[in-house]
Amino acid sequence: MKTTRLLPRRSLIQGLLAALALSMLPHVAHAQLTVEVTGAGANRIPVAIADFGGEPGLSRALTTVVRGDLERSGLFKMVDPGSQPLTENSAVDYGSWKGRGADALAAGSLANSSDGRLEARFRLYDVTRQQSLGGAAYLTSTPALRAAGHRIADYIYEKLTGEPGVFSTRIAYVVKSGGARYALQIADADGQNAQSALVSKEPIISPAWSPDGGRLAYVSFENKKPVIYVHNLATGRRQVVSNFKGSNSAPAWSPDGNRLAVVLTKDGGSQIFILNADGSGGSRLMTSSGIDTEPQWSADGRYIYFTSDRGGQPQIYRVATSGGAAERVTFEGSYNVSPRLSPDGRLLAYITRGGGGFRLAVLDLNSRQTQILTDSSRDESPSFAPNGRMILFATEIGGRGVLSAVSADGRIKQRLSIAAGDVREPAWGPLVK
Repeated sequence: MKTTRLLPRRSLIQGLLAALALSMLPHVAHAQLTVEVTGAGANRIPVAIADFGGEPGLSRALTTVVRGDLERSGLFKMVDPGSQPLTENSAVDYGSWKGRGADALAAGSLANSSDGRLEARFRLYDVTRQQSLGGAAYLTSTPALRAAGHRIADYIYEKLTGEPGVFSTRIAYVVKSGGARYALQIADADGQNAQSALVSKEPIISPAWSPDGGRLAYVSFENKKPVIYVHNLATGRRQVVSNFKGSNSAPAWSPDGNRLAVVLTKDGGSQIFILNADGSGGSRLMTSSGIDTEPQWSADGRYIYFTSDRGGQPQIYRVATSGGAAERVTFEGSYNVSPRLSPDGRLLAYITRGGGGFRLAVLDLNSRQTQILTDSSRDESPSFAPNGRMILFATEIGGRGVLSAVSADGRIKQRLSIAAGDVREPAWGPLVK
C-alpha cells in the first residue's frame, strides 16, 4: 500500500507546485480518462474562442483547453475563429463575428510577466449586444497552462450561463487493474492529469471529498477489514478515523467539514453514527431494527438522507441530524438506494431498480416528480457536480466499469473510460475557491 501527496488546486501557483512535486513522484498514473460526449443540450450557445496573442504554441495549448472544456459541457457550440490571433486589446468587429454565427467571443494574450511567470489575459464579448462582459488575468506557468485554461473556461461559462463553471474542479475514483491492484485516483474534471493518491492490493471504496477539497475520506481494506481513513491531499498523511469492531464504512462529510457520518456494525447491525472529523466523539444517530447505510448530509446540515430496509425493502429515508423519527423519501419502486442531494437541495439522485437493471434516477423534492436519466443497467455511486448541472456515476459497459455523467435534465451525456482497467466509486470534488 502506497500513498501519495497531492496538493489542493487553490490557485494556479499551487497548481504549478503540484505539477512540479508530482513530476518527481513514482506513483503518477499514466492512464487518463477519455471523455466521450454522447449528448448535448438542445440550445447550445455559439461562442468563438479566438487564438490568443503571444507565443503561438503556448497560446494554442491554452485556447485548446478552453474550447475543449466548453464544448464537452454540451452547452456551447464552437464557432471557427479563423487563424488570426485576437488579443484582449484588439478592436472587435461585431458584425463580422455575428456573420460567422457567434453570440459570444473571447480574445486574449499570453505573455511573460515581470517576475518570469506567464500571464494569461482575456476579455469576453457579447457579440449580439456589442459589449464587453468583462475579463480577467491569471498568473500561470507552462506546466500549469491547463489549469489556467480551466479557469478561463469557468469564467466564460459563468458569464454566459449564470452558474459557476466546474472545469477547475477535480474528481476522485478507484481503478482496479491487474487482478488485485486498486488505485484511488484524482483527476481534473475532464479526466486529464490523473494522479494516484493511494495504491493498494486490497479494495478501496467510498471516497468522499471534504467541503474545502483538501481531504478525502475513504474506506480501505488494507488491514483485511473495512477501516475509514481521512487523507490530507496536501501532506499525503492519512489518519484512521474509524476502526471499530466489525465494519466501518460509507463516510460522508458534514457541510462545515467538522464531522463525518459513518456506518458502523460495532453494536450489531449496520447503524449510522456521527464522528468528529478526527474520529473522536462518536455518537449513534438513531436506533433501527433494519440496516441503515449510505448516509448523506443535506446542504444546510439539518438532515441526513440514508438507505434503509427498515420497511422490508431498500428505500431512502431522512432524519434530522439532532435525531428523532426518520421519514421515508422514496415511494416509487421496490429498490431505491445511494441517495445524493444536489448542492441546492432541490434534487435527489439515487439508484433505482427497474426495467431489468439498476438505473440512475432523480427526484424533485418539491414537485415529487421522478425522472429516470439513463438506459444502462448497472448504474451505481452517483455524485453531483458542485454546480448541480451534471451527475457523475459508475456503470458497466461490456463487462467493464466506466464512469458516465448525465445532466440533471438527462439531455447531456458523457462517458469517461480508461483503456485498461475497471473504474468505480466516483466522487466529484467541490468548487475551487
